[in-house]
Amino acid sequence: MVAGSSRFLPSPQVQRPNQMSWHPQYRSSKFRHVFGKPASKENCYDSVPITRSVHDNHFCAVNPHFIAVVTECAGGGAFLVIPLHQTGKLDPHYPKVCGHRGNVLDIKWNPFDDFEIASCSEDTTIKIWDIPKQLLTRNFTTYKKELVGHSRRVGLVEWHPTAANILFSSGYDYKVMVWNLDTKESVIVNPVRTITCHQDVILSMSFNTNGSLLATACKDRKIRILDPRLGTILQEASYKGHRANKVLFLGNMKKLLSTGTSRWNNRQMALWDQDNLSVPLTEEDLDGSSGVLFPFYDVDTNMLYIVGKGDGNIRYYEVSAEKPHLNYLTEYRSYNPQKGIGTMPKRGLEVSSCEIFRFYKLITTKSLIEPISMIVPRRSESYQEDIYPPTAGAQPSLTAREWLSGMNREPILVSLRPGSQPLSPRPLPPEKPLSTPTARTSPQLLDHTAKLSAEDGQRPVSQPEGKAPRWAVEHRPEEKKSWLTNGFDIFECPPPKTENELLQMFYRQQEEIRRLRELVTQREVQAKQLELEIKNLRMSSA
Repeated sequence: MVAGSSRFLPSPQVQRPNQMSWHPQYRSSKFRHVFGKPASKENCYDSVPITRSVHDNHFCAVNPHFIAVVTECAGGGAFLVIPLHQTGKLDPHYPKVCGHRGNVLDIKWNPFDDFEIASCSEDTTIKIWDIPKQLLTRNFTTYKKELVGHSRRVGLVEWHPTAANILFSSGYDYKVMVWNLDTKESVIVNPVRTITCHQDVILSMSFNTNGSLLATACKDRKIRILDPRLGTILQEASYKGHRANKVLFLGNMKKLLSTGTSRWNNRQMALWDQDNLSVPLTEEDLDGSSGVLFPFYDVDTNMLYIVGKGDGNIRYYEVSAEKPHLNYLTEYRSYNPQKGIGTMPKRGLEVSSCEIFRFYKLITTKSLIEPISMIVPRRSESYQEDIYPPTAGAQPSLTAREWLSGMNREPILVSLRPGSQPLSPRPLPPEKPLSTPTARTSPQLLDHTAKLSAEDGQRPVSQPEGKAPRWAVEHRPEEKKSWLTNGFDIFECPPPKTENELLQMFYRQQEEIRRLRELVTQREVQAKQLELEIKNLRMSSA
């Protein structure tokens, strides 16, 4: 009996959970309880004729002043540029930005100029637009530059993350073209570089933090890492178990994330080592839906957001250098499917409400654009330094000439704390540009602009002539004659004609008063902090 009963004794292998007790069951994270907060109906953009194109793109671009969205247009391609504060129902005759002869497939705001946007189209061209500061009263058709080089429709455009006036485009001719916009010509025929290593349509492009590497996902199922200046392939993945649609650099972690489908047609994401694309570090199947997965990565918080086209879910993860690299946090769910999505740059977020990311969801079934804020729940109303590390600002760290000559620099960082100064003091080297510079403010004014943009996301009121630097007076004469409110000339705004428009204007004024009160309170707190610091310094010196 004793010998027979030994079969039922626990073996040493059964005690594995005790051996692994050092591994915590739950990770401690300050972002564990992040939740998505959709905007109220009056803070959405209603009656927007969103495009019905089947192209797998975002169709939306956002900055602290405007939201741009590709729209339906008969006889060509067009997109809308709506002031960020102009929420509510959109006028059915709202002016469009139009000039393309085919459907617009992608739009991107210049990261260093909130009034410049690039668009590409099925008509094989890319156009650069300078959006006027005043409200549009009629269709806008005057483009700044036209880039003509692709032989087939252009599907993607991307601005370089650190160099001014450098734009990348990819078309259905399997080519990636590099454009230098710092020229006098209004029509640019020859790009500075044409990358011809792809064998099929390019589905996605992504830069690393300083823009020295370019990753692409191609329809031939390969992920490539390229030198964007030389056009040479540095790494190539030909892994058969994962068909990538979108690819994304994960900041400075030397890792790539791709979304696509598995060999069983499940939606899947894969994590790759930047220096070895032979086999992914990890793969994770998400669901069996068919819509494309759009990945978004927040370098500051190491959070990854996965947005599915055709469904209403937004999954988010925390990325770490140690295994497991992708740590699931939670999911925002909605019954309204998204056609496309836009994201707000960090300098346009509401730091007073602990907002760390903001999406703009295109809902074609309701002709609605719905903002969704990702919020870290905190009880304190003071500025939360731990969730807002220094982030990339709106100033380039390189000129186009410097980048093309082989130089690399990290982005110029700014603090999102209200009233803070840029953390990287190095300005662009003084050289006479060949065309209108993309940064429309002088280095002295950039600090002031960055402060106000971080505080309230609005364009500052122009300075009086006597106080403004001579450079600003010479290059911005139109602002001496206008009074700007929220970036627009109040004398150019038409008066309200209906009761609804009057109510909307009243609500906007109430919101402006509330915002100004909060700003005054913040300034009072800052003044008290400075007084305490001065007092402490005097006591220490004594």
